[in-house]
Order: sequence, then C-alpha cells, then structure tokens
Amino acid sequence: MQNLAPTDFQLSVAPMMDWTDRHCRYFHRLLSPHARLYTEMVTSAALVRGKQLRLLEHSQQEHPVALQLGGSDPQELAIAARFGAEAGYDEINLNVGCPSDRVQSGKFGACLMREPALVGDCVKAMRDAVDVPVTVKCRIGVDDQDEYADLQHFTETMLAAGVEILVVHARKAWLQGLSPKENREIPPLDYERVYRLKREFPQLVVVINGGITTAEAVQAHLGQVDGVMLGRAAYHDPYVLAKVEAALYGEPMPERADVLRRMQPYVEAELARGTALKHITRHVLGLFQGEPGARGFRRILSEGAHLPGAGWSLIEQAMGPRLAAA
Repeated sequence: MQNLAPTDFQLSVAPMMDWTDRHCRYFHRLLSPHARLYTEMVTSAALVRGKQLRLLEHSQQEHPVALQLGGSDPQELAIAARFGAEAGYDEINLNVGCPSDRVQSGKFGACLMREPALVGDCVKAMRDAVDVPVTVKCRIGVDDQDEYADLQHFTETMLAAGVEILVVHARKAWLQGLSPKENREIPPLDYERVYRLKREFPQLVVVINGGITTAEAVQAHLGQVDGVMLGRAAYHDPYVLAKVEAALYGEPMPERADVLRRMQPYVEAELARGTALKHITRHVLGLFQGEPGARGFRRILSEGAHLPGAGWSLIEQAMGPRLAAA
C-alpha cells in the first residue's frame, strides 16, 4: 500500500454533495483528529476542461483529506488526479456510488458499476499519474444486480487494476425511480455482503458505509471490516465524531462550546477574505443536538448569519450562557 496502513482507514467522514466543503471539513477536524475527511465530489471535467482549480482549495489543518473525483474518461481522470495530488491531497477517490440523474447523464457515479472494466481502466490511469493512493467508493450493486457475484466480479476487477482500498456503501442503488435522497434510505442495508467481501478478499482494505450512527456501531463493524465511514450522522449530529474518537483512540471528549470557540480564528480569517458567515455556520447547526438550548442556537444562526456584517459575535450570542458551558 502506498505509504498507508489499514488502520489509517478506521474512521472517515463521507464525501457529501453540498455538505463536506472546506468549512465543514475544518470543523470536523476539530472534533476528530484521526478521521480521514473527503471532499464533495468534483468532476474531472470541471478541473480539466473548466479549469476550476479553485475547487481544490483546502487548509493544511484538514489533513488527512481525500479528493473525490467523478468521471469516466481515463485520460481526463488521470489529469484531474494529478491536479489533486499537486494540490496536496492525501488520496484520490473515484465515485462509483452516486445515483443522481445528473451524474448518470455524465456517465459516472453508480451507473459505472455496470462497467467494471471501464472503472478498472480509470483507476489504472489515475494510479499511473499520481503517487498518492487511488481508492474507489461504490455500492453493493445497482438495479437488477441482486447477487453477490456482481459485487465479487466488480471487486476482482478493481484488484486487478491495483485498487487496495474499497469503500462500500452497503445499499444497492436504483438508477431509475428513486431520488438520490431515497437511494440513501429505501434500498435495504446489507452489511453482511460487505463483511463477506472482506472475508473473501482479505488483502483488500474494506471500509463500510451506510446507516452507521453511533460509536458502538462503529466498534461493532470494525470487528468485521477495516474501516467505517460515517455520512449523514456526522453532519446532522457532528459531536458523534468526538464520541467515536473517544471510543477508538482514547481521545478526551472536548466540550462542545470549546470546539466552537476554536473555530474563531478560522471564522474571522474567512470573514476578512470575504466569506459570508452563513457559509460556515450552516455546518455547525447540529453541534448541540440533544442539548437544552440547541433549538435557539440553530434559530439565531439561521436567522442572522446571512445578514450584512454578521460575524463572530453572532455565534457567541447563539451559544448564550447555557450552551457556553456545554
């Protein structure tokens, strides 16, 4: 493996469109020193043809951080991967799991599970272009791929292409008839299929994703696979990351308010460069989930962060005396 051990993948936060931007990742890093963080999916076309290299912006505090790419053209993906590696990303991940119509029309995402040979060509081209690890995030199948044999064949093709780390969302994707949101909730979870994959391909680092919400569940999955990727739970209730850190690594759980205060230099630096407060605070709304006063915290930030001149004082106001001690 390219300078990595399986333990490097014990905990990660999933790439989530419109959510895991650089502000979100900075916040998550404060809660979880060990987690691998993933960008939102960036299309290879945006980087190569659109020259939108600003999409690669990230801070040094985010590491280890992976760039997730979407695409299906091996040469274009190789160039995009090189851009990502040159920008300093620790890993390049290929999206073979997103089921949205827009992604399908571009012939990438989950529909590529029907074309494992093409995915293998993409991976090989990317591996030849960069020295950092190239990984794949996929589903357990799409549409009528109901048999384990389909996932088995896909995995064999990935191994032949040089993939050493496979992140598997333990749900099938329906490419027609379900929205992306429904594809995250309706197809049943099949963790056992992912466990079986690890048993039959012990040389592969297997990371499981889908429906995992607690530190206890993370620990249970780690008895079967190498790593666990948290998705929506880490966004809506981000303090779960601190709980997992404590369970896996013995990290002391920080006070929620202290985590937020550690954001102050970052927030003020971003405001100084013209970033609107709302682009940062939308990611912290769930920090006090379950705590008395959490609703008022969310309301004050949601109503005030978009106003002209909104700054750090609004966050202090939102915490108030009750949450300031939480």
